[in-house]
Amino acid sequence: MGRVKAATMRDQSVDEIRHRITELREEIFNLRFRNSMKQLDNPLKIRAGRREIARLKTVLGEKEREKKV
Repeated sequence: MGRVKAATMRDQSVDEIRHRITELREEIFNLRFRNSMKQLDNPLKIRAGRREIARLKTVLGEKEREKKV
């Protein structure tokens, strides 16, 4: 889960962004599960995933607002 810049996200299509959000949600679910079992080596990955989802949702909202105008 490497950091992806918002500028790179803006180049992606709406479907690609939605697919990435779904992937990240699944990944965060698995990370939380592993964290509860004390098997997660770096719990900060959960935070990074949440923040990447927030960036993706922001870019998705921008794209949807552009489409309405």
